[in-house]
Amino acid sequence: MRLSQTSELWWKNAVIYCLDIETYADGNADGIGDFQGAIQRIDHLDRLGVTCIWLMPFFPTPDKDDGYDIVDFYSIDPRLGTLGDFVEFMRVARDRGIRVIADLVVNHTSDRHPWFQDARSSRDSERRDWYIWSDKPEPDDPKGVVFPDQEDSLWELDEGTGQYYFHRFYKFQPDLNTANPAVRDEIAKILGFWMELGLSGFRVDAVPFLVERVIDSDTLPDPHSYFAELRAFMNRRDGGAMLLGEVNLPYDDLLTYFGSTPLGNEITMCFDFISMQRTYLALARGDARPLADSLRERPKPPKDSQWASFIRNHDELTLDKLTKEEREEVFTAFAPDEDMRIFDRGIRRRLPPMLDGDQRRIRLVYSLLFSLPGTPVLFYGEEIGMGENLAIEGRASVRTPMQWTPNLHGGFSTAEPAIPMTSGAYGPEQVNVTAQRRDPDSLLIWITRLVEQYRECPEFAWGDYDVLDAGEPAVLAHRADIDGGTVLAAHNFADREIEVELTLEGLDSGKVLTDLLVDGTIEISGDGRARFSMEPYGCRWFRASTPETAPADSDQP
Repeated sequence: MRLSQTSELWWKNAVIYCLDIETYADGNADGIGDFQGAIQRIDHLDRLGVTCIWLMPFFPTPDKDDGYDIVDFYSIDPRLGTLGDFVEFMRVARDRGIRVIADLVVNHTSDRHPWFQDARSSRDSERRDWYIWSDKPEPDDPKGVVFPDQEDSLWELDEGTGQYYFHRFYKFQPDLNTANPAVRDEIAKILGFWMELGLSGFRVDAVPFLVERVIDSDTLPDPHSYFAELRAFMNRRDGGAMLLGEVNLPYDDLLTYFGSTPLGNEITMCFDFISMQRTYLALARGDARPLADSLRERPKPPKDSQWASFIRNHDELTLDKLTKEEREEVFTAFAPDEDMRIFDRGIRRRLPPMLDGDQRRIRLVYSLLFSLPGTPVLFYGEEIGMGENLAIEGRASVRTPMQWTPNLHGGFSTAEPAIPMTSGAYGPEQVNVTAQRRDPDSLLIWITRLVEQYRECPEFAWGDYDVLDAGEPAVLAHRADIDGGTVLAAHNFADREIEVELTLEGLDSGKVLTDLLVDGTIEISGDGRARFSMEPYGCRWFRASTPETAPADSDQP
């Protein structure tokens, strides 16, 4: 397909990389990451092939929730730098053709935010109605408590005014009242401010909670009308800007957040939580069918919208969309100790330790990430196989400092890091960027290769896909087609060699399949059948083309 198409809707086949400035690189030797340090490490992302950086919150904060408790939406936390440092970071990224998006956390503020300080000063204060108040705590749905290990209610008494305020998350994060037009106007100003400084969009935190009916109100906007307004506002400012939504809902409910128009007019991209969770179930069973089923069930988004695929993010690895029995299977396989679990629904580990460091399975998983239909999202450190530090409380166990070298503090800082690093088999002495950059067989080089091939196969992101019958429950095979181009991917979840036979509708002996990851060309029979072998935990990507136009194969003379 034409590159002009893929460039216009850049998010549809982007490579998104999530990083936390605080834990990425320390540029002023105080033990805390900052924009100065991140600027010096951007070339790593450029070499990796990243096309979009997603920044976790960098705003002023008391830091009770890793920066998601914000006291000023228009500035930079002094620990991380200045607005000038931010602009310099944006310029350096732009020079390398890398776009930047940032977390949009406007479901709530910190209880130290000046807006809330004013709101709680009096029942008659100017910003009282910027938050949600009640004379008595409304009935709680226990399932609605997001952090059951920390909170037992969604309402907290403000003793000064004698009313309760609503908090969907922690009690120190009072929810904003989006029923108030002034609040909605302020949110638009926040988007506009950062877009003027160069952001290409936002990852929207907790989308279903941003506009929700907490108490009876005739003024609450329709959620979808509101998101359509936000998207229209962004399009007026920058037609290439996008919204990446955290919408962990069943497919039918989630689909509505893309919008009601054929092109999509609300959330541009939504994370596919269901396929992510089914991937871990498939890995636990050595059976690809749970993932194959979710891909078959997954609805097609509007034309200009996209799914975002991921293996790990900065939160707990949630398993909330699995049944209780399925969740226990995954816990038993990958989080056998109670300390590895959190909220009775998730895992607080990174992938490599969960798979006991088995490079075959780790590489299989990332091959899946880049070949599944959608846009891949990496969490920092995944490219080198970082592990977690379970000594750190809660979800922060996977948010340890980035590991650049095997030397002092992993090259993160010349000072003692404010957040403890990972140690042992997954510490920087064993897992770091510089060593893997020099090792042609490293995970970093493997993922770099996957990124290159993914970018050369726009069919995976843009094409119509079909999950194929591989004749083996352990093998997931799928194809993607667009504008006459066809690519295939096959992944073996079993610890045994498997012979695969695929029937490829519309292809015949006039085409061949050239493997894009390993050497070899596969013939297609006259009736469209192709046979090939897969090693244990093997992965293969193929491009279908005529022999005259096939990619190079090193077996060829």
